Amino acid sequence: MTKHLISSADLSRAEVEDILETAASMHDLQRREVKKVPTLRGRTIINFFFEDSTRTRSSFEIAGKWMSADTINLSAKGSSTSKGESLRDTAMTVDAMAVDALVIRHNASGACHQVAQWVRCSVINAGDGTHEHPTQALLDAYTLRTRLGDLDGKHVVIVGDLTHSRVFRSNVITLKTLGARVTVVAPPTLMPSGIGAWSAADGFATSWDLDPVLDGEGEHGPVDAVMMLRVQRERMSGGYFPTAREYTVGYGLTRDRLERLVARNDDVLVLHPGPMNRGLEIAPEAADSPQSVVLDQVSAGVAVRMAVLYHLLAGEETPAPVPAATAATAATAATAATAATAPSEGAVR
Repeated sequence: MTKHLISSADLSRAEVEDILETAASMHDLQRREVKKVPTLRGRTIINFFFEDSTRTRSSFEIAGKWMSADTINLSAKGSSTSKGESLRDTAMTVDAMAVDALVIRHNASGACHQVAQWVRCSVINAGDGTHEHPTQALLDAYTLRTRLGDLDGKHVVIVGDLTHSRVFRSNVITLKTLGARVTVVAPPTLMPSGIGAWSAADGFATSWDLDPVLDGEGEHGPVDAVMMLRVQRERMSGGYFPTAREYTVGYGLTRDRLERLVARNDDVLVLHPGPMNRGLEIAPEAADSPQSVVLDQVSAGVAVRMAVLYHLLAGEETPAPVPAATAATAATAATAATAATAPSEGAVR
């Protein structure tokens, strides 16, 4: 990996797969009684969030602490930015304290890229405006691979507010990197401008009509997973759709749509990056269904962010934590080898 993680496009397929494989080892920590490894002991990580967050901020904090890093949370309200200090001065001030990584969420697209030009430490993009959210795409890919295996040829449908979604942008890049086929669906008012040229260049399909895509009649055929995106009303300054009810009828994952999906593929997966607007883009029956992997995504978020921190900060000389079962097997093998080579009491000394 490079020094920073700003965009999903920064990662090659080999790097994505390496992160996901490391995440699988990290995930084992969640099943241990003592959730702590010394991998990042002596490192300092600052989580600097200019926007509200539950999942991302908490998972980055847990990831750092479980790897023994000194982890500090800052927010815009409690920092000097609330007194008028510029982002540049704030970032350079924190960097002057010899921290090792800045995890940044900001409401301006491109803010993380700009900060990376100003500081010496590593910068991780935890979501910048409507630009990207690379670690969310990685944890979504991890969740999909855990259930579906290799994503080559798998069909993932992303539905909802594409115009304001950084999750959509990062997922299109990461899923394409892993060989998945992607279809994005949204009403015309929530389809990003210029998406026609982008989709043609990157090979994903677009549609304004959800039902034919879910029925397997779209360009990429039967569906393996559906990712519903939150309607981001806080970013909307105009009327993007007449009423919430009309949006649900046209683009929500309702109980009827879920039943049709399951009838065609009982193993279909339902994802949502959260937070969910239940009853708007996703029905409670879909969010809580056996096909839903929403909580799996949350669980994967800690493991994937641990893997990202490991690859950026630990250095090649530091081995990744070994799963408990693997460690026990290795210890047993080592004991057996020692016993086999040790001299017996009757041997000549």
